[in-house]
This record gives sequence, C-alpha cells and structure tokens, in this order.
Amino acid sequence: MKKLFSILAMTGLFVLSANMVNAKTIAASAVSNLSTTVTATAVMLQDAPEAEKSFTQVLKEMFITGGASFMGIVLLCLILGLAVAIERIIYLNMASTNSSKLKQQVEDALASGGVEAAKEVCRNTKGPVASIYYQGLDRAGESIESAEKAVVSYGGVQMGQLEKNVSWLSLFIAIAPMLGFMGTVIGMIQAFQKIAAVGNLSASLIAGDIQVALLTTVFGLITAIILQIFYNYIIAKIDSIVNDMEDSSISLIDMLVDHKK
Repeated sequence: MKKLFSILAMTGLFVLSANMVNAKTIAASAVSNLSTTVTATAVMLQDAPEAEKSFTQVLKEMFITGGASFMGIVLLCLILGLAVAIERIIYLNMASTNSSKLKQQVEDALASGGVEAAKEVCRNTKGPVASIYYQGLDRAGESIESAEKAVVSYGGVQMGQLEKNVSWLSLFIAIAPMLGFMGTVIGMIQAFQKIAAVGNLSASLIAGDIQVALLTTVFGLITAIILQIFYNYIIAKIDSIVNDMEDSSISLIDMLVDHKK
C-alpha cells in the first residue's frame, strides 16, 4: 500500500514539474513576442515621417524663437501700418467719383437752372471733385479770377486730406527693417560675448543667438515689403484723384466762362 502511494506521489510530482516547465516556456515565448512587437512599433514610429506643420504654426514658432522684445515691436509696426493703409484705401475709394459724369451733370444744371442748380448737384455728390466744383461755383458771382483762386486754394486743401496719415505709413516702412537689423546686431553681439567668455568657437554655443538675429531681420523685411505694396497702391490712387481734380478744375473754369458770355 505504501509503495502504491509512493508511486502515485512520484507520478504527480513529475506531472507538476512538466506543467511548470511548459508554463515557463509559454510565458517566455509571450514576453519575447511582446518585446518584438514593441520594438517593431517603435522602429515604425521612428521611421514614419513627421506630420507637416501648417504655415501659421511655422510662423508662430519662428516668431516665438525670435524673441518678444524686437519681434513684438516689428509686429506692432505691421499692425499700425496695416490700420493706416486700410483707412486710407477706404477713404480714397469713397473719394473717387465719376468726374466725366459729374462734369456733364454740372454743365446741364448750369445751362438749365443756373449757378444755384449746379451748386445743388455738387452738394448731392461726394468727393473732392464735387467740393472743388462747389467752391468755384460759389465764387462765380464775383469774377472768373475769384472762382479760379478758390478752386486752386481748395484743391490744395483736398490734396492734404487725401495725403493724410500717409507719412506714418512710410515711417513704419522705414522703421521695420531697421528694428530687424538692430535685433541682428544685438544677437551677433551676444554670440561674440559667449565666444569670448568660453574661449573657443562652438557652433552649438552661438547657433541660438545667430538664429534669433536672422529671424528679426527676416520679419522686419517682410513687414516692410507688405506695407510698401499698400503704400504704392495708395500713392497711385492719390495721383489718380489729383489728376481728376486738376482736369475738373480746368473744365469748371471753361464752363463758367461760357456761362458768362
């Protein structure tokens, strides 16, 4: 009986040992497979190309890298310059009139209803050309010379209104790249100070300062280019309106001369 129990105990021990060995083998295989999967995933993520950043994200990162001291001032120049440019463009577009149509209306009113009818047409029309017509017609009762002087004098006033605040726009165009160059100079000074303090030239030591210096220059030039485009458009618009004013002034004097005959 004791032999039977001994045999059964030995058999159970052998079975248990075999099961434990199989469990360890299976666990080791599972761990090995998991490690291989994680390694392959890491390699795939490392080899995968980074997601492309949008233009605004790149611009934001470059602005932050350039520093808030000079980049903020350059950004302020851009904002103020754009505000002036938009205000001038709106004003000039509202000041533009169809001078040929206005001339014909004033001529017809002058022939049918006299000076008062022509002045009423000018009062109901916006723009510097209509204002010049009104000033000339208002002095028409005195003499042609008085009307001509009034037209010339008021033309200068209207020209000043057209060119209002344009000088500020040219100032921002000049200041923006200067601030960029100043940031570049300061960045290079800081880089050379680090070189002098360490005693050797290391690209990693001065790369950050040089990057900041170049970014300030780039943003200053971009600001100047954008504002320069608006400035040229505004100047061209002013020249066009001034030419209409001069032609209309001559036409008005001719109409007054014919009306007095």
